[in-house]
Amino acid sequence: MKPRADMIWDIIADLRIATSFVTIFPVGSSKPAGDGAIARATWALPVAGLLVALAGAAAYAIARKLGLTPGPAALLALAATTLITGALHEDGLADAADGLGGGRTRERKLEIMHDSRIGSYGVCALILSFGLRWSALAAIANPWAVTLALASAHVAARAGVPAFMSLVPPARPDGLSASAGAPPGRSVAIAFGLGTLCLALALGPGKALVGLVLLSLAGLILARLAIRQIGGQTGDVLGAFEQISEILILLVSAAFLQAGG
Repeated sequence: MKPRADMIWDIIADLRIATSFVTIFPVGSSKPAGDGAIARATWALPVAGLLVALAGAAAYAIARKLGLTPGPAALLALAATTLITGALHEDGLADAADGLGGGRTRERKLEIMHDSRIGSYGVCALILSFGLRWSALAAIANPWAVTLALASAHVAARAGVPAFMSLVPPARPDGLSASAGAPPGRSVAIAFGLGTLCLALALGPGKALVGLVLLSLAGLILARLAIRQIGGQTGDVLGAFEQISEILILLVSAAFLQAGG
């Protein structure tokens, strides 16, 4: 067993890797990120997601304090989260939509997803993503409820990524997902536990269960689609999974959380 000091430094290194991976903050670990370090650090993705959520919640609360209505405040919250992540997941969603929606062969679909240009499927996917998330936050309205919704969405959306990476093989040997490796069972379990705990605390056990069922169904459908069309998952597919999960949890939150000024 490792000494306690080494374990603490390993946890800090994982948090830094996860945060640098999903945000624009330059906090990458000083330790080498090889030998499966990224895969092991995936347990910390929900923690990094919480940081993103708090940035969005702060933007929303400040906007409301300045007298803005829920609509513009919700748009500013989305702008903050998109800025913090460098639009990483939105880019993945757009590329995955273009690739899975276009191209007749596996090779052509992967080529489209690798292309930095955005197509009609990608544009439509982004419009739907921002529109659904914006309308959900605007409907929730209350700043504290918006904070709970953003926290549960960003944490839970990233909590399922390690499981998706573990269960769905990489579509190509040279992509980002393949280089990261498959997360170990411990990382998958910790991430899932953090996501479930956040959902239960923010929405309550019953509503959290609804969210988990929806996320599981979305993950299974996307996994089946990706395996059939391109042979597995890529970094873009993972980004799409995060966005779909985030949308679903925000919609569940809008349906159940108390709206108000």
